[in-house]
Amino acid sequence: MIQVSKLIAQGQGLAPVLLKRACHLELDWDVRQKSRFDATDSAGRHLGVFLPRGTVVRGGDVLVAEDGSLIKVVAAPQAVLKITHCANHGTPYDLIRAAYHLGNRHVPIELKPNHLKIEPDHVLADMLRAMHLIVHAVDEPFEPENGAYAAGGHSHDHDHHHAETKPTAARRLSAIPIAAAAVPHVHGPGCKHDH
Repeated sequence: MIQVSKLIAQGQGLAPVLLKRACHLELDWDVRQKSRFDATDSAGRHLGVFLPRGTVVRGGDVLVAEDGSLIKVVAAPQAVLKITHCANHGTPYDLIRAAYHLGNRHVPIELKPNHLKIEPDHVLADMLRAMHLIVHAVDEPFEPENGAYAAGGHSHDHDHHHAETKPTAARRLSAIPIAAAAVPHVHGPGCKHDH
């Protein structure tokens, strides 16, 4: 077994010729969201993947094996529900409503300008159809959005600095002691502000 413990997001910084020569590894979403798994690449090599906990592997990422070889990850087609708006009964705005309702249920969603994708679920499919959306079962690669609080966060790779005029809400909240921030705000007759 060849050990793999490094990931280069989207092969960033690698020469195209190296990516062209790299073996590939086709994985579905269930495996790609794990940080430790076994797999077999296109050259038939048995790989033991041991990435930092919380790492999510995306289609287009490149794994680096202990021998220095590169393995390009391909998002494998899998069973998903593809959701589109109904031109006769709605608008593309209906997809935003659907994403809102699915997000409230913490459902992994792939967002595209003209469709959404989720893992198969007949209850959710019925809910979406009741919202006049079109739901088709298809076999396609699945790349759900990272959550807003996903590991790794957000970073900037560009060479400019963002001007800071006022403290952001997040910075103001981070200055509040943890004990005070943990107290929930209750809305009701005694909350003393307008709604």
